Amino acid sequence: MMKAILAEAATTRDWIVDLRRRLHRIPELGYQETKTSQLVRDTLDQLEVSYTHPHAETGVLAQLGDGDGPCVALRADMDALPIEEEADIEFRSEHQGRMHACGHDCHTAMLLGAVRLLKQRESEIRGSVKFIFQPAEEGGAGGRRMRDEGALKEPDVARVFGLHVWPQLDVGSFGSRTGVFLAASSFLQMNVRGRGGHAAMPHLAIDPVSAAAKIVTELQTIVSRELDPLNSGVVSMTSIHGGEASNVIPEEVRLRGTVRALSMERLVYIQQRVTEIAATVGSAHRCQVDTEFPGNDYPPTVNDEECWTIARGLAEQLVGGGRVTELEPVMGGEDFAFYAEEVPGCFVALGVRNESQGATYSVHHPKFKVDEDALPLGSALHVAFALQSLDDLAQR
Repeated sequence: MMKAILAEAATTRDWIVDLRRRLHRIPELGYQETKTSQLVRDTLDQLEVSYTHPHAETGVLAQLGDGDGPCVALRADMDALPIEEEADIEFRSEHQGRMHACGHDCHTAMLLGAVRLLKQRESEIRGSVKFIFQPAEEGGAGGRRMRDEGALKEPDVARVFGLHVWPQLDVGSFGSRTGVFLAASSFLQMNVRGRGGHAAMPHLAIDPVSAAAKIVTELQTIVSRELDPLNSGVVSMTSIHGGEASNVIPEEVRLRGTVRALSMERLVYIQQRVTEIAATVGSAHRCQVDTEFPGNDYPPTVNDEECWTIARGLAEQLVGGGRVTELEPVMGGEDFAFYAEEVPGCFVALGVRNESQGATYSVHHPKFKVDEDALPLGSALHVAFALQSLDDLAQR
């Protein structure tokens, strides 16, 4: 079966790549994926695959099979990032200040490729396959909204599977792990307020700049001195802004960042300590500090052992055992976690690195790009996981 699926995927390479490039030209931010969603629906119409829309504003939920028997879900995210593209490709973003810098255009194209391949094999589907095209993975928790709006129900999903392009792995390879694969995460913002004044007379002001500097330094002790070194966490301050003039002490400094951990319990602990340390250090410098964690807390992405065993075995058949890697946990977050909280699931990394093409930059980088030879492999693994899982579940 695997050789046949791989051969079929290879014949659709140009079709999948064309879809990916069309998507790449029209990057849209979370819950604004109107053109992207329309392209997905137009493609499903051409393939004569039924779907419902909208879900979570711009999401699409398609389905193949007779609805009788087990159900497996395959998921792709559709949103882009607020990054100005610098990659040297012919199909660069046509939307200024927006870019598919995390590969969601690849994810969507690969899942559409899987739809096409499974449509050709619909008679082999022993149950149902759902295709989840979701918005707003990048901080908007679109996966949670899709889940809460019933994407995993009617029929009930027994397993869920997803892929992410992975520039740390060479093209033609896969990787993942059992258990926690990706971290729990949240955003952080902090305002440090003092009293402005002339920089030549700091004794008449209350300086939030020096207080903010001390806070940033002290926050690093949470990870280095309070967490078990074998159970990692991250506190990264990524933005500091205060003042406009060289001779003026500002009233306020605004800080932004992120915190990460390998469990929700550890994430909540880090959030608590960030708040406590910032308030205490700020008070010592006579400043008021307001800390919040806006948006959505993402749970860790936890792979079910049986699902990864299946996916790993199928990936080894596709590319060879030496090209499938057991990865260490990664501190990035992913809202595939919201599906895997509900049903057994597996999230797999797909290698897209190719130095000869300059495909070496990490995700979220303005020069990020991929070796598109990986795309039919991703579609093939989607298809194989769905068919194998349905066969296994039908025999129980």
